[in-house]
Amino acid sequence: MTRILVTDDEQKIREMIRKYAEFEGFTVDEAKDGFDAVNKADKEKYDLIIMDVMMPNLDGFSAVKEIKKKDPNVPVIMLSALGEEYDKIHGFDVGVDDYVVKPFSTKELMMRIHAILKRTNADTVDNEKFVLNDLVIDYAARTVTIKNERIQLSPKEYELLVYLVKNRGIALTREKILETVWGYDFFGDDRTLDTHVKLLRKNLGDYSKYIVTLRGVGYRFEKDD
Repeated sequence: MTRILVTDDEQKIREMIRKYAEFEGFTVDEAKDGFDAVNKADKEKYDLIIMDVMMPNLDGFSAVKEIKKKDPNVPVIMLSALGEEYDKIHGFDVGVDDYVVKPFSTKELMMRIHAILKRTNADTVDNEKFVLNDLVIDYAARTVTIKNERIQLSPKEYELLVYLVKNRGIALTREKILETVWGYDFFGDDRTLDTHVKLLRKNLGDYSKYIVTLRGVGYRFEKDD
């Protein structure tokens, strides 16, 4: 049974999400603030966490950081009434997989949950590595290293990098990348992809040059010929 933790200081929002999530067949736990979420995540293994940003005692960003220390691969959907680019970048930077701005459609939220869980549970790992000079992507371990030092990527940054690498040399449209990596017909802020590429380039350092922007089209990972 898929277990989800819903964290929000507003009881009505928790109850609304619980109602729809349980209808979809999920087991749902609730947390009323960041501290409550961290404590529950420390005792229970969750398949996905929904986390509000603005909460008393401990905010969502700080809570995600603490939870990721124990379970770095747990998917997180962030809820916020803010919606500013800075908050999205900060969320992605701490390992958030998706970002939903309040007020939101519960149907849309369920779609995003299913899409993330489908990617997370998919048994499509290749037992091989991609090596480009000092850059190594270990698909089985889901790790990226440069000069034998592990690079800390969010789950979404990792998935984006792997998709670009496995299609290196191919011009990939923004729509195709969003559909494949995000797993649904994306209709949110179209800067989401650009934000992730920006963060990914920052983490890749000198290897960022291999991710080429195709103006008006999308992106391409250059072949090392």
